[in-house]
Amino acid sequence: MNLVLLEEADFEEAAASLASLADGAPRHVVLTGRRLLHLRTVHRAEQGRELRVGLIDGRVGSGVVETIDAERARLRVTLTEPPPAKLDFTLLLSLPRPKTLRRVLQMAATLGIPHLVLMNSWRVEKSYWKSPQLHSAALREQLLLGLEQGGDTVVPQVELQRLLVPFLRDEIEGVARGERLIAHPSATTPCPRHVDGPLTLALGPEGGFLAEEVELFERHGFTPVSLGARLLRVEQAVPALVGRLT
Repeated sequence: MNLVLLEEADFEEAAASLASLADGAPRHVVLTGRRLLHLRTVHRAEQGRELRVGLIDGRVGSGVVETIDAERARLRVTLTEPPPAKLDFTLLLSLPRPKTLRRVLQMAATLGIPHLVLMNSWRVEKSYWKSPQLHSAALREQLLLGLEQGGDTVVPQVELQRLLVPFLRDEIEGVARGERLIAHPSATTPCPRHVDGPLTLALGPEGGFLAEEVELFERHGFTPVSLGARLLRVEQAVPALVGRLT
């Protein structure tokens, strides 16, 4: 955990809010549960230790451990800096299997992707849409883990689109920004490098999109691109594509 993420409810001071916490004045927080366990077992935090902290959807700064035991940790925190800038990047991702989804959510948050659309396609198993990993609390849990790793505080937006054709027909113009690309193994155009400006990338499931789906994306302004002859898993393709494009 590179960044200790704080909730407003962690603060001892009454009526803590994003606005009142932006003045940089010292405040006190109490941590329990998973974050306390991580402080004790991974950071091996002890009294006087200074840690990197950040308020979810707010500023980052430092926290000094005042007391810590098996039940709770009390930190004096000062939030003085804005979180790191996000990428100007929208990822349209065919819903992967639940285990892969957890990894991709963490990865997207770590990389700084601000907007992720989980969408349907022909090769997506119907059972995936019934996974408890799609519940808002489960999505948020994985995103927070990714933010901790990336030193960020701003939770990415995750959108669910269960019907591909209506999504592209009715909503894509309000979602897609800048250059539109669709990653596909059989594409003949190499994936570009270091694209300037906003970018929207569509990525299919294991095995890729059907040819008819690629054509549908093309009708909405998407250019098929390839990373080469090697076939990558979704969790491999996401960082490879983001690193190349940005």
